[in-house]
Amino acid sequence: FSPPPQEIVSGESEEESNGVNLMEFSDEILLHILSYVPCTDLVLNVRRTCRKLATLCLDKSLTHTVLLQKDYKVNKDKVKHLMRDIGKEIYQLNMAGCYWLPSSTIDHVTRCKNLVKLNLSGCHVTSLRLSKMLSTLQHLRSLAIDVNPGFDASQLSSECKATLSRVLELKQTLYTPSYGVVPCCTSLEKLLLYFEILDRSREGFMLSGQLMVGESNVPHYQNLRVFYARLAPGYVNQEVVRLYLAVLSDRTPENLHAFLISAPGSFAETGATKNLLDSMARNVRLDALQLPKAWINGSGLLQHLKFNNPFYFSFSRCTLSGGHLIQRVINGGKDLKSLTSLNLSGCVHCLAPESLFRKAEDDIDSSILENLVVSCCNLRHLNLSAAHHHSSESIGSHLCQLLSRLKHLLSLALPVCSITDVAANVEKPPTASNLVPQTFGRKVRIGIQTYPRNLADQANQKIESSVFWSLMGSLRFLETLEVIGSSFSSAMPRNEPAIRNSLPPCVRAQSVGDSEVAAISQLTYLQSLTLAQLPNILTGSGLINIGLQCQHLRTLSLANLGMMGKVVYMSALMDMLKHCKCLRDLRLEQPYFCAGAQFFQALSHCSSLQRLCIVSRSGTLQSDAVMSFMANCLEVIMCHMFMGESLTVCKNLQQSIVRSFQADRPALNVVIFPLLHEDLTEVIRDVPMRHLDEITLFKSRVAEEPPNLWW
Repeated sequence: FSPPPQEIVSGESEEESNGVNLMEFSDEILLHILSYVPCTDLVLNVRRTCRKLATLCLDKSLTHTVLLQKDYKVNKDKVKHLMRDIGKEIYQLNMAGCYWLPSSTIDHVTRCKNLVKLNLSGCHVTSLRLSKMLSTLQHLRSLAIDVNPGFDASQLSSECKATLSRVLELKQTLYTPSYGVVPCCTSLEKLLLYFEILDRSREGFMLSGQLMVGESNVPHYQNLRVFYARLAPGYVNQEVVRLYLAVLSDRTPENLHAFLISAPGSFAETGATKNLLDSMARNVRLDALQLPKAWINGSGLLQHLKFNNPFYFSFSRCTLSGGHLIQRVINGGKDLKSLTSLNLSGCVHCLAPESLFRKAEDDIDSSILENLVVSCCNLRHLNLSAAHHHSSESIGSHLCQLLSRLKHLLSLALPVCSITDVAANVEKPPTASNLVPQTFGRKVRIGIQTYPRNLADQANQKIESSVFWSLMGSLRFLETLEVIGSSFSSAMPRNEPAIRNSLPPCVRAQSVGDSEVAAISQLTYLQSLTLAQLPNILTGSGLINIGLQCQHLRTLSLANLGMMGKVVYMSALMDMLKHCKCLRDLRLEQPYFCAGAQFFQALSHCSSLQRLCIVSRSGTLQSDAVMSFMANCLEVIMCHMFMGESLTVCKNLQQSIVRSFQADRPALNVVIFPLLHEDLTEVIRDVPMRHLDEITLFKSRVAEEPPNLWW
C-alpha cells in the first residue's frame, strides 16, 4: 500500500520544519561529536562529505593526538594517506599494538616532523628503520619501542642518537638481552622496562642475560624520576634487570620519586640491590613503590624508606602483616590521603596483626582494615585478591561493610570467600551442591535449586540484606570488579605446560553463588567484570541481571563457575549475551564447555565484540558454528580457543578462518589449539603481546600498575 503523493510531500515538509540538521550545531558541539570518531575515518572519509566538516575534521583539537592503537581496521595505505594529509599537525602518535602493520609502515612516520610523543610498542621496527625515523624527529621527548632479536645499537646514526639524547620518557619492551636505546637517552626522567625474554630460543638453546656485558655504553640515570620494570617469568629476565639496576645502585638519582619492580616468583635480593635500597632510604622520598616480595619479606626496609605524597603502593605476594602495614606504611594515617592505588594481592596476612603463628585461613582483624580505610579514604583502585580474608563472626565489622566507605573506588578486586555473610555461612547447613567434590570424575546428580530469573524476585529474598549487596549498592561508580577464588589458578600457561589439576575452593566460598552475582547488577557504570571459582552457581541467573542492568559492560571474564563437570550456567549466559551490546572482550574458562551453534548464535548479538578467548579442558566446538559466528560478527579480530579437540580439527578450523576473513580484517589473529598439547607454549609465544597480556592470560589487573603510568 502506498500513501497518496500529497501525504508524502506534507510528511517531508513537516520533517524539514521540525527535524534537526546536524550542521546547524555550533562548532564546539560538532568538534565534541567528532572526537569520538577514529582519526582515520575523520581525515580519509568524513571530511570529504561537506565543506564545513572538511574544515572541522582538520581542527587542531582532533589532529594534535592520533590514536591508532585499537583501530583494528587501519592498514598500511590508510596510515600512508593519514600521514600525508595531517602528518605535520600530529604532536602525539600512538600506534601501540599495531602488530599487523608491516615494518615499512613506520617509514611514513617521518612526515610527522613535530612529533613530541610516539608509541610504537608492539610494532615491527628494525634498528635501521628506527634510526632513519628518529633522525627526522628532532622534537621527540617521549618514545615507546620493542627491542627484538637482531637489534643492533651500532646501526643508529648520530642524528638518531641526538634525538634520543633529548628523550625524557622511554618505554622499552625487551624480547632479547640488550640495553636497547637506553644508553643513548642521556636525559631520561622516566624509564619503563618490560622484560619478555624467553629462557630458550625457538631452536631450544638456553639464553643468557650475560650477552649484554660486551656492550660498551651504560644507562644514564642521573635525571631519573620514575623507574619501572615488569618481568615475565624466567631467570634470564632476572639476570638482565640486574644489569640495569647495577648502574642505578652506583649512584641513586636525587629526584627519584617512583621505584617499581614487578617480578613473579622468587627474585632474590643481592648485595647490589641491597646497596641501592639503602641509598634510596637515605637520599630520596618516594611517591610510588613496588618491590619483589623477597626484598621486603623479613626486612626492616619499609621502616626506613621515606615517602612524600604517595599515590601508589604494591606489596603483591609479600608476607607483610597488618601490624607492619599500619606501623611502617600507613604511619598512623599521616600523608596517606594522596594514596589512590593500593595492591595487596596475595598478601595473606596483611589484615592480621602478626603473621608468625597465623594460618592463612584465620579471621582478619577488622580494626586494621578500618584503619586502612580511614587513612586512605581517597582510594580509587584496591586489590585484595589471592588471599583468605575471612571476617570474624563476632568481632568487628564485616570487610564489605568497611569497604563501602570508600566512595571514590573505581576498581576493586576481592577473594570470593571475603564477600560471604558470616552469619549465613555459619547457620546454613551445607547444601548438596556444596558437598559435590570439585573434580573431573564421574558426574554426580544433585537436585538443582530453582532460582528466580529476575532482579525483583531475588531482591525479595535474603539478598538485599547481605553485606555484599550493600557494598555493591554503595559503590555506584565502580567501573572494574574482580571476584576471584583465593585458590583459583588458570589452566592457561605462560611459559609452562597447561595446568591439569585445580585446587578446591575455600570452604567459606561454598555459599557464594547466583544471588551474589545478581547483586553486581547494581553497578550501572560497570565496564569490566571478572568472576572466577564461584562454587555455588546453580543456574547463573544473576548473569542475566548483569546483562540487563550493566549496559556499559565492555570486558567479561568468567572462569570455573559452579560444578566443574558441567556448565550449569550456559542457558543464563546465552540470555545475558543477548543484552551485551557494548561487550568487546569475552574470556571464558570452564571445563567441558560446548562452543556450539546455540552459544555462537547468542554471542552474535554482541555486535561490538572484538576479542574472544575460550579455555576449556575437555571442551568441544562446532566448526560450522564458529565460521558462521565470524561471518556475522564483523568486528571480531581475535579468536583464541584452547579446547579438547584434536590437533587436526583445530588446525583445519584455524586455516579456514584465516583464509575466509584475513583479507577484510588486517588485524585478525586466530589461535585454535588443543589445550593439553605439548607444543602449546610454542604457540603461545607467537600471540601478539597486546592480546596475550590483556585477555588470553588470566590475571588480576586491578592496581597492577600505577594509574597513568604511560599515556
